[in-house]
Amino acid sequence: MNVMEEQSTAGPARRSAPPRPPGPSWRPGPPWWNREGDEVHGSRLPWRSTLLLTVLVIVGTHAAAPDRLHGRAPLDVLAYALLLVASGALLWRQRHPVSVAFVTSVAATVYLGAGYPYGPVFLTVAVGCFGALVAGRRTAAWTAVGVFWAGHVLVAHWLYRWLPPPGDSAASWGQELVVTAWVVAFVAVAELVRVRREQWARERVERAQAARRRADEERLRIARELHDVLAHSISVINVQAGVGLALLDADPEQARTALTTIKAASKEALGEVRQVLDTLRTPGDAPRAPAPGLGRLPELVEQAASAGLAVTVEGTAPRLAPAADLAAFRIVQEALTNVVRHSGSRHARVRVETGAGALRLRIDDDGPATGADAGGSGNGLAGMRERAAALGGTIEAGARDDGGFRVLAVLPLRASSEESVERREGR
Repeated sequence: MNVMEEQSTAGPARRSAPPRPPGPSWRPGPPWWNREGDEVHGSRLPWRSTLLLTVLVIVGTHAAAPDRLHGRAPLDVLAYALLLVASGALLWRQRHPVSVAFVTSVAATVYLGAGYPYGPVFLTVAVGCFGALVAGRRTAAWTAVGVFWAGHVLVAHWLYRWLPPPGDSAASWGQELVVTAWVVAFVAVAELVRVRREQWARERVERAQAARRRADEERLRIARELHDVLAHSISVINVQAGVGLALLDADPEQARTALTTIKAASKEALGEVRQVLDTLRTPGDAPRAPAPGLGRLPELVEQAASAGLAVTVEGTAPRLAPAADLAAFRIVQEALTNVVRHSGSRHARVRVETGAGALRLRIDDDGPATGADAGGSGNGLAGMRERAAALGGTIEAGARDDGGFRVLAVLPLRASSEESVERREGR
């Protein structure tokens, strides 16, 4: 089964799955917090919580009124209207937090100034100012709290002489200290929640940025893999196809050999492309075939020979971590592919040596450059530099004084050994 057949077989199953939204699949913070954030940007209003709080304030005030009517005015239409205004304004606490904070503060102050009994009306001020604080409107929230507290002090210690109910007396300063303590505690809790919410927001942004960065790095890695695999194999196929066409009539046996080489090169390219596609379909799973490394240099020499390029290898490849081994192999592969495409030389030399804690790969050809368009993408050298840089190494490429071309790669062995240790320890 070829790659196209595999894709058509697996296609319906993949298409039946719903598309996944971009970004991380979870969000930090409690679920109710994230729902509030969604409602801010959406068209929905928090009517359920507002309705529940309104019922609590109305019923709670009505139930507590008989026990607190000593020296207070009885509940009437104005009292219930003020309670409804203070509670109903909370419906817009997410869209207009500043306005709601002041509406609840003023409504509760007027309610107390009219001499009505104490009750759950304080909850409306707490929720309204709390919403303004966590929305980042600290000045407005503190001002609204200050208005309510100052209004309560004025009513309880000065204006009570001219306000209902008649014959009311001044409140004790001990009661005022209790109210002040509750206000300070409320503001402290609200500030703590605001800071925590900002921290959750920063973490969410950082995680989203990290996810995008990992996705970009993975796309670059896959692009490099596909470029290196296809560029090398298609270069061999291109050369052998030209040989086969030239010898098809004059030397059919040699043309058959060229077609056999094309078949082998295309089969190997399909296998490596399938391995890359498998990692996309099943992320996190280990690849079923080992990644190529410098141990496959003899195969690479044979493939180059089939494309008409004689390659001499000097030195012995050391034992490397998988990522470094793959990068070294791909660098040599891309360098030889560039010789086949762009050089008039039919001979190349690969030298592998270690020293000073680094692996040195040197690929030379004797030139000259053909200057012909070989159909490449021009990303070969860039891909080699990205591979080397990912491991803390360097790539130098350029023409030699004698007319040839040289690619020199230096990869640190220390990073490779540390990576190997981490893989063994499962980190």
